[in-house]
Formats: sequence, C-alpha cells, structure tokens
Amino acid sequence: METEEHKALRAAVAALGTRYGRGYLTRTVAEGRHPTELWSDAGRLGYLGVNLPQEYGGGGGGITELSIVLEELGAAGCPLLMLVVSPAICGTVIARFGTEEQKRAWLPGIAAGTRTMAFGITEPDAGSNSHRVTTTARRDPDSGDWLLTGRKVFISGADIADAVLVVARTEDASRLKPRLFIVPRDAEGFARRPIDMELSAAEKQFELTLDDVRLPADALVGDADAGLLQLFAGLNPERIMTAAFAIGMGRHALSKAVEYARDRTVWKTPIGAHQAIAHPLAQAHIDLELARLMMQKAARLYDAGDDIGAGEAANMAKYAAGEACVKAVDQAVHTLGGNGLTREFGLASLITAARVARIAPVSREMILNYVSHQTLGLPKSY
Repeated sequence: METEEHKALRAAVAALGTRYGRGYLTRTVAEGRHPTELWSDAGRLGYLGVNLPQEYGGGGGGITELSIVLEELGAAGCPLLMLVVSPAICGTVIARFGTEEQKRAWLPGIAAGTRTMAFGITEPDAGSNSHRVTTTARRDPDSGDWLLTGRKVFISGADIADAVLVVARTEDASRLKPRLFIVPRDAEGFARRPIDMELSAAEKQFELTLDDVRLPADALVGDADAGLLQLFAGLNPERIMTAAFAIGMGRHALSKAVEYARDRTVWKTPIGAHQAIAHPLAQAHIDLELARLMMQKAARLYDAGDDIGAGEAANMAKYAAGEACVKAVDQAVHTLGGNGLTREFGLASLITAARVARIAPVSREMILNYVSHQTLGLPKSY
C-alpha cells in the first residue's frame, strides 16, 4: 500500500534506529540524560521535520511521513517522544496558523532538531476535559501585551524545550475558545517543577506555573477567533503519533518474543512450535497490523485536509494501537518467562511504558465517549 518513497523512508529510519537500539535508550535513561545523539542524527538526516514545509527547512511531507519515522524508531527500541510534541503538534500548528515571522523563527530549527517546543494543555483539575482549562490570558490595555496565569501538568520535555506552546482561554470566555501562545522558557514568572515518575523514560514530565507571564502581542499563534480548529490541528496529529509510538513499541516487543520463541528449545522442540506460544503472538501481530491500518488512514485523512474525518480515525487509531501495544508487550514478557523480567532482554520496562498509550494524551474511555457520541450519535451522560 505504501509508495516507494515511503518504503525507502521506512528502511532508512529503521537503519538509523538499528544503529542505536534499545540499549542506547536504556543507557540514556539510566544516566539521567536525553537521547541527544539520536535526536541530532535524526535532525541532520531530515527525519525530524519531514512533515514541515520545504520553504522552512522541512521535508514537505505530512503526518503520514512523520508517523513512519516514529514507528520505525520505536520498532528499533529507541522511540523519541519529543517527535510527538515538537514537530507533530507544535510544528504543525505553527505551519498551519502561525504568522510568517513565527514560521521563520521556529520551523527551520524544529525541522533541524536545533530547537524544540513543548506543548502545554493538561491541567490538574481539567484532566481529559479540555473545556475546563482554567489557564487564562488577559490583555494589558496599555501595552497590548498578554498576561498568562495558570498551571499545567504532565508536560513532556519542558526542561529541554526552548518554549512551550500553551493553551489558554480569555478571562471573559463563557466557553472554551482556546488561544495558543508561544511562551519562552526564560519568561519571567514562568516556572517548572519535575514530576517524580516511576515510568522509565528519557523525556521527563513537568508541572508548569505561569504567574502573570507577560508576552508580546505576537506571541499569539493564529487567529484569536479560530478557537477549536487551531487546537485540534495539533491534537489530531498527537493522537496519530501516539498510535505510531505504540505500534512501534509493540512491534519491538513482538520481534523479541518471536526471536526467543524460535530459538528457545525445551524437550528438543522450539517453544514457538507450540500453539499455546505461537497463537497469542500471531494474534498480537494481527492486532498491531489492524491498528497500523487505522493509523495510516487517519494520517492520510489529516494530510488531505479532512479534519473531521481525521478526528474520528485518529481517535480510533490511538485506541486500537494502545490496546494492541499493551497486549503485545504482555505476551512478549510472558513468552520469555523469567527472562522477560531481566535487564538483558529489556522488555520489563515496556510494561509500564505500554500503558501510557492507553492513558495519554487521552484515555481510552474518553475515546469511547467520542465514538459513541460523534460516530454513533448516542446521547451524552455528562
């Protein structure tokens, strides 16, 4: 189904991922640092900005191409979470709605990997209900500056990002009409605090505090009246890329299990010859392939400009990929038995990581709500 160009991209990224692998990512986590070498190489080779416009240093592709990059790095055991955040969400929003000055200032650096941007939407009291966002933006009548006040939680990579694309609402808004602001990391009144996570990941999570952070008028991205259109221009790619992240992780775990089942011999027979081992692995493969098909559909709809169709497909893809990933990782660990819990095989850490795809950026229950309301036309309970 893929074009020759997509096949070539997939093969090239897989080769890069293989050069680094799971061992590299595990070491960076243990050392408490970021995968800067892999990030730099991916940027130098043009993979980080493959979805961004060519006139701003990107590859001129779309989320279809960027999802291939993330999936193949994940299949090699070294996915880059910031691919979801910086080029997929922030880069896409700026490319679609940013001013010419914003595009020139940010897109070339995001594409090259020399600049990164985090995304701030989740809040302590809002959770998955983005309509309860309380971070407010008010206009200084004298200077025309914006003043932002609020809190954000579970913001990935805020320690390495040059800025955060913050979702806020105006103080007089009776309903959510989100406005997006570029907040530099060194802005006065802008603070971050690391969240102590049991999840083993190179990208850290942060709580952000905005205390009357003053921003110039041109910090606003896009039209002040565009509202939800601009927000979902970033959220749909986020869901598609989360699906790619999960599918890549599931593929990595499954490949380790298949290799082990093929080679591990008990009573003179490879354990993979037994249907109790083989069939669950085959089912995991089928589930991952089905999720990948929906992800590809969502990416193509989004790249074609069908935001409504992409919204439905992106949610379904994220749901399917999260479920498939968790099952694949669980079956992989179970296939290896005690070895599945050793550092040598590197699968145990994926047990926690796989569950992230069920929880973030939106829970599977909220996706089921979306499908039941938007697709099936059933009434809401809230």
